[in-house]
Formats: sequence, structure tokens, C-alpha cells
Amino acid sequence: MNKKKVALVSNSLGKGGAERFAALLTFMLEDSGFEVHSIIVNDHLDYSYAGTLFNLEKESSGSFSFFKKLKKGKLLKNYLVQNNIEIVIDSRSRNVLLRELITRFVYRNFKIYYIVHSYNFKNYFPTSKFWSRMLYKNVEALICVSKAIEEKVNRLFELKNTTMIYNPFFISDKELEKGSETKKVVLFFGRFEEKVKNFTLMLEAFSQSKIYEKGYHLHLMGTGNDLDFIQQKIVSLTMSDYVEILPFKQNPFEEVREAKFTILTSNYEGFPLSIVESLALGTPVISVDCNSGPREIIQNEFNGLLVENHNPRALAEAMNRFVINDELYHFCRNNAAESVKHLSLKNISEQWKNLLNHQ
Repeated sequence: MNKKKVALVSNSLGKGGAERFAALLTFMLEDSGFEVHSIIVNDHLDYSYAGTLFNLEKESSGSFSFFKKLKKGKLLKNYLVQNNIEIVIDSRSRNVLLRELITRFVYRNFKIYYIVHSYNFKNYFPTSKFWSRMLYKNVEALICVSKAIEEKVNRLFELKNTTMIYNPFFISDKELEKGSETKKVVLFFGRFEEKVKNFTLMLEAFSQSKIYEKGYHLHLMGTGNDLDFIQQKIVSLTMSDYVEILPFKQNPFEEVREAKFTILTSNYEGFPLSIVESLALGTPVISVDCNSGPREIIQNEFNGLLVENHNPRALAEAMNRFVINDELYHFCRNNAAESVKHLSLKNISEQWKNLLNHQ
């Protein structure tokens, strides 16, 4: 029996939530019986993947910037045709209208599915409502990773072809069953990008909480362009003795298990895997109530604490609640893993399989 051939087009498979999802999706599709081709636009490869990889950056090396983009488009088209691809899932950010119109031309004659990973629509939609509808109204489906994103798409563009599928987590049973002693550590893991993650809020709230006086440290694990900014902010708050920066790890599960709780202070998100993975490992989360994702994962005072965004005092108080109130903390900790079982790779794989087989 011939397998359906699916191409997953993404910015890269390196260091980031959307990229981590793209890597997971290759495994979901392969396990669901599809022949998987992963096509990356940029040469960043940190996460393991299933299927065949085609690296547009490497294949177009040596070209000047403008011609390289044209060459990538031609290489993409040739690859899709030569490999008899039937379905294209586009997981890239799509923030240049002309490029996307050309890409739609490249994609003609294929079944196209687009994913919207973030509530920040400027990365996925033209400013013009007309052109947004033109780009997306005739594709097989526009897949939104949260209910809030799908509601916003329908409100703004009145598209009839949206669907919602949450991002899954994949942590092996062996990893999930491991025990570890909780340390006096508050952990952030993710991309070092101030505009999105709002480290200013995180560091100011940690400073105001004074939980470091009880022996707690804040660990920031990841990589990104704003490392220098973060380091300067730590120094300006005289927090250097209490905040530690750790290198990026593909699977930071040991550090997550050992943390008292993890933290997220983003200005916006999509459906943050860091929250889901933390809960799956039994570690409760304190998150700001940003758009979108956290309120669809965290049940306040059940598996974590959900805090008003841009409010350092409220965030500091939440940190203190988890440090001081043992009953609340352990109640949330005991509920954490069970609260995200519906987001397992197996459950979400089934939704993708049904979508691609029944369109």
C-alpha cells in the first residue's frame, strides 16, 4: 500500500517552540503511516526528526541574498514535484506578502495546510484583510494551535476553513517515571528573546519577591539574541548572586523535574510547549495570562498559578505563595501530570491523522 507523501516546510529545526513542534510533527506523521519529507528554509538543526530532510539553505549556498531566495523557491518547487508530494504543511512564519504570493504559486496543485503558531498575527498575516483572505481562503485548512488563535482568525478574517489542534508533548515513559528531589530553583527554559518572553518582568518580579532570601535561585536555560540584555538587567537589579544562566538543552527534563516550579512571563505566545512539558513532568507552573495558550493549559490553583500580565507585584506574590503555602503547592504538583495527559503525542497524532485523511 502506497503511503501518502507529506512535506512539512518550516523555518528550521533549531531552538524554538515552533521548531520543536515541527520536529515532533515529523514523528507524528510517520507513526500515522505517512511518508514524511521535512524541508527547512534555514540551516539550523538541533532537534531530531523522522523521515527525509531537505535543507534549502545548504542547497542554495553561494547565491547572493535576493537570488538565493528565488533559488530556494525553485528548489522547493522541484523537490515537491520530483518526490510526488501530495500534501504540504507550512509551519513557517509568513510575514512578507510578496514572498507568500510567490510561495502560493509554488504550492499550486498540492493540498496545502498552513499552521498559525502565535497570537502575534503580524508573523502570519498581511496587514490587509483582503490579502489575508486571498492567501488562506482556498487552502485545505488553516490550523490554529489554540482556541484563542482560532477565535481571533475567525473574528478578523471570517475564514471558513480553520481548525484547532493543540501542540503535543513527547516525553518517554521512562523519563516521566523518573523521580528527583525538588531544589530551591525557579526555572525558565526557552528562547532568550526579550520582545516575546519579557525577561524584564520576570527578573523584576523575582527581585521583588525576595524569595532568594529563603535560598531560592532563578535559572534561565536557553539561547538567543538578547543574552547580553538579560545579563545587564540581572546586574542592574543586583541579582547576580541569585540568577544563573544555563546553556540550551534539547531535552531539559532533568532540570524541569528538579525545579520547584517553572515560570513564563511572555507578552504573547501560541501554545507554549514549555508549560505542557513542565506539567507532564509533575512540575507546576506560574504563568502570566498572556494571549494565547496559558489559560487553556493552566487551571489556576489546580496545576499552577495564572497571573495578570505586566504586573510584577502580582507575579512576585504568586512566587511567594508557592514558596510559603505548602498545601497549595503540593496540590498543584499532584495534579500537574494528569492535567495534560490529553496532550500526549498519541492523542494529538490521531487528530492530525484524521485531518489529513479526511479532507
